[in-house]
Amino acid sequence: MAAASLPKAFNNTAASTAALQDVGAPTPAKQAMGDVGQAGTRDALARLNEAMKEIRALAVAPILQKAVEALNRENFVQGGKWALKALDHDERNGFAWYLLGIARERAGDFTNSIKAYEAALKLLPNHAEVANDLGRLAYRMGMLEQAEKLFSHFVLHAPERADGVNNLASVMRDQGRREEAVDVLREAIMQQPGSSMLWNTLGTIMMEDGDLPNALSFFSEAARLDPKFGKARYNISQVKLGLGDPAGAMEDCVAAMKRIITADDREMMRLARSSYHLALSELGPGWDDYEARLSPQFADVTLFQMDRPKWKPGVKLTGKTFLVIAEQGLGDELLFANVLPDVVEKLGPDGKLVLAVERRLVPLFQRTFPKAEVVPHRTYVYATRPLRVIPDFDPSGVDLWTPMGSLMREFRRDLDAFPDHKGYVTPDPKRVKHWKKVLQGAPAGPKVGLLWKSATNKDRRSRFFSPFEDWKPVLQTPGVSFINLQYDDCAAELEQAEREFGVKVWQPPGIDLKLDLDDLSALCKAMDLVLGFANATFNIASAVGTPTWLISTPGSWPRLGTDRYPWYPQTRVFLPETFGDWSSVMGPMADALAEYAQDR
Repeated sequence: MAAASLPKAFNNTAASTAALQDVGAPTPAKQAMGDVGQAGTRDALARLNEAMKEIRALAVAPILQKAVEALNRENFVQGGKWALKALDHDERNGFAWYLLGIARERAGDFTNSIKAYEAALKLLPNHAEVANDLGRLAYRMGMLEQAEKLFSHFVLHAPERADGVNNLASVMRDQGRREEAVDVLREAIMQQPGSSMLWNTLGTIMMEDGDLPNALSFFSEAARLDPKFGKARYNISQVKLGLGDPAGAMEDCVAAMKRIITADDREMMRLARSSYHLALSELGPGWDDYEARLSPQFADVTLFQMDRPKWKPGVKLTGKTFLVIAEQGLGDELLFANVLPDVVEKLGPDGKLVLAVERRLVPLFQRTFPKAEVVPHRTYVYATRPLRVIPDFDPSGVDLWTPMGSLMREFRRDLDAFPDHKGYVTPDPKRVKHWKKVLQGAPAGPKVGLLWKSATNKDRRSRFFSPFEDWKPVLQTPGVSFINLQYDDCAAELEQAEREFGVKVWQPPGIDLKLDLDDLSALCKAMDLVLGFANATFNIASAVGTPTWLISTPGSWPRLGTDRYPWYPQTRVFLPETFGDWSSVMGPMADALAEYAQDR
């Protein structure tokens, strides 16, 4: 392959808001894997060995050498023990603190790792490698401002090192400063055109901008320069999924996993492989791989505070008190709830379901499962990681527990296991009747709920949604009464619709569309149709059984390899012909909606 050409300027207008997959459904893996490096690589340890020559005469030197040797063997527990022994001899030995930080980080103990790195940085102020590793750890933990300061320090002291510039560009990218990141990378690549790491990171920026052709070009260049670079091959697989080629994505992911990669990268690739299996309708192995989402290797993995036996597939539930803890976001809680009726059936009349959900969903689920105990969960940050707890709940009577997503491994191992239901959560019938009456005050025509963005549209997720102006042909469909179901501030878009499209979207009175989810479920049930992208409200509307039209993408794994949405049988899917071609979605949707309105 010919070398990829650098972008002359950052383009944030091309396909920047194109969706890579439905965001109302759980996302198995990061869209692209950047490479901020890894603490304690062989090269880094070799440099550390060189730096340690000045203390060879000290009694502690042989102990430090054993720590380095253990880390080279990836025996992080033993490496940490040798580092602690060195600190017993000299608690102000910066190299010992540094080795302890590496060992703790690689073992997944991020809290103590960052403390060790900070101690090392104070004791080794001129050893820039410490700042780089501490920056990498801060980056993994989402402390982006701190990471940028540390990477800048490293670049200042080691400007010739490609990993320093790469890491600085990565943290700029993740703070939304993608133009700056491209500029930094372009200059660095001109100095070091053979750096696969730099080309790979440039590809991740293009991918976040929705520019998949350029992303594929840059990832391919990274792989050409270094055929052993597993992350580049993995990123190629992510682009292929976005382009609607899950078979090709699987091939590249499997190839990447055969490379020499860290345990962290292996778990991320396993998580990505789950989405490829699912997109190929290989549900069994897909859900098995999906368990990687719970790996302690991830700095942001959610921990569950529950000291009871954990359920595994195949364990009988009959007569048990079974705690199911919902996970991830609101949309995920509703999507995975598809399986709960099966669980209730397995428990039988002598069993009991205890269900922990987001507090705004408690009334809805309690009504749906009147014999269950439905309680709210809360999420806190504990030792830098999310911790999901159930306040004021005594778990002593619980026989088994599980995160909700893990139920798929037993109850949804093939497409035939998805029921042909008419909705599986129950809104308040009195409120449904109320909203049907209120909606009579809206303009004449079928009442069509409208959803066009996510609450987090200002960050990376903006690429999952089309620009609002692309909705014009749909909103100008005659004979339709459009109802706003979009939560959060959307006044600008509603004003734009009236000013530029000549369409007034009706605002339902007396309801907070973000907070009052129980009443929102009744409003959704009162609708004739809801259409848009898969945000939380879309999942509520679909779960109560309202007809829904979903704008999906070629690489959307939640379709499970079909042209429909098995979770919600009544959902009609609209797909672009090519990635980011929104006109090929909005035009047909407008035509279908016009036909729908005529038939009503």
